[in-house]
Amino acid sequence: MNTSDTKSIEDLTAEELEQLLAKKKAAKKAAEEKARKAYEAKRDKTVGELVTKALELEQQLEQFKHMCHISMEEHAVELQNYGKLRSNSKGGFSLTDSTGTLRITRRRDTEPNWDERSTKAVTLIKDFLGDTIKKRDLDLYEILMSFLEKNQNGDLEYGRVMNLWQHEDKYNDPRWKEGLRLIKESFNNHLKGYGYEFKTRATDTKWQSINLTFASA
Repeated sequence: MNTSDTKSIEDLTAEELEQLLAKKKAAKKAAEEKARKAYEAKRDKTVGELVTKALELEQQLEQFKHMCHISMEEHAVELQNYGKLRSNSKGGFSLTDSTGTLRITRRRDTEPNWDERSTKAVTLIKDFLGDTIKKRDLDLYEILMSFLEKNQNGDLEYGRVMNLWQHEDKYNDPRWKEGLRLIKESFNNHLKGYGYEFKTRATDTKWQSINLTFASA
């Protein structure tokens, strides 16, 4: 037995005090190392299990979406043949079962894009608004200018530009007309793909969505 373990603190020599302190530091370090390893082992187990499960679910969802593509495309063809697909439909439609309690919707997901002509269009429109409308009606000028504001990605917003087009016939200035013409020509709506929504309900109650993502969790 170490004599420093049986002596009181007051009776220990300087050397014995140093040994005792070193022993306590070593014990503390060992305990901390044990706790660290235990934590990291538990963490790694949790991460490993959840990520592995997430990868499995991702693969299952990909397979399920592929199955949806095939099945819903078959129904799109059948609806077209029966004349039950709206003439203005661009690929989106819903199917509801006979009980009225199950529904699948194929959603057409698009992304608006503006090509290089939009830059010239915005310049022309802003020149016209700054030279003419700003002097006449500052409030209207600010409203029209707001329709040309870009989002965080540096792109025009389709909804805002649509508001601008509503004023097309109000002015005959060549810059205004040419700007709106170019901005129309520069726009295209890129099809990203089809998304799917699944809903259920009890008879005559509100539809409830089946959440297949963690976005709202």
